[in-house]
Amino acid sequence: MNVKAIPILVFLALSFGLSWLFALPLWLSGGLQNPFFIVFSLMMMFTPAIAALVVVFFVEKHPDARSRRLALGLGSVRPVGRFIRYLALAMVVPPALILAALGVGAVVGVYPADFVNFSGFEAMLDSQLQALGQAPLPVPIGLLVAAQFVNVAIGAVINTIPALGEELGWRGWLLPQLLPLGIVPALLISGVIWGLWHAPLILLGYNYPGTPGWLALSAMVGMTIVIGAVFSWLRIRSASVWPAALAHGAFNAAAGFSLIFVMVGESFDPVQATILGWTGWLVPLVLVIVLLATGQFRAAQPQLATTRTESAPVAGAE
Repeated sequence: MNVKAIPILVFLALSFGLSWLFALPLWLSGGLQNPFFIVFSLMMMFTPAIAALVVVFFVEKHPDARSRRLALGLGSVRPVGRFIRYLALAMVVPPALILAALGVGAVVGVYPADFVNFSGFEAMLDSQLQALGQAPLPVPIGLLVAAQFVNVAIGAVINTIPALGEELGWRGWLLPQLLPLGIVPALLISGVIWGLWHAPLILLGYNYPGTPGWLALSAMVGMTIVIGAVFSWLRIRSASVWPAALAHGAFNAAAGFSLIFVMVGESFDPVQATILGWTGWLVPLVLVIVLLATGQFRAAQPQLATTRTESAPVAGAE
């Protein structure tokens, strides 16, 4: 077992400390209604990357640019075919899991779905247009729903940059540091850390409005464990952080699917429904179990590690 405690502790202190620092203005004024909420939340997303860069440059002190890139999951993208394959999976799998979560929620009875008429989405659009003094769009609602899938694809690419701010830390640097513990412990620990890092926003009511803080944060951790495991699979198999970053971007872009397929006049509890709730974790959990059982978490390179080059081989290194 070759887990280096000091770099991990420094990374956690920086990523958590900076996230609370950047969220502090929200706690002092307005919470989620603060007019600069988007700015502060985007700043938070870059704190894991900042922490990872500090550790790589000043704690681990990698000797050259190549070893630093490898330590962060930014090494070679060869073979190109494999890299492109996992980028494609990163674009498709997260939205598919979010849609599957809605289906499971509908079957269980915790998500009031309208997969045929999209009545909730239509009512939301009409309300927004009415507020602007405009007439309803003369476009079939089905076409507008189809357009949302195009928006998700575009949004996934745009979201990749801020998502990289997180993934450079979580899956780029931290995950390989935990792999000596074993794949399952690494997935669980990194997932719990990722979830708890969201506490500054979750405790303000983000994602789980009206839910007690302890329950909301617990639900967030449950979600980040299963979804983080999927992102980790992409990171490990591609030997690059980029597919995980794109998957994170696609996940965020598709988060609004729950508003598209909800029944008009109905509401749902995010602790139980959507990808945020327990019913939404079932499909990704099954996927992760299948991936584990079929050996799909084995690194495509000889060893996925980000320790200093003199102590261990690095993913992507010969």
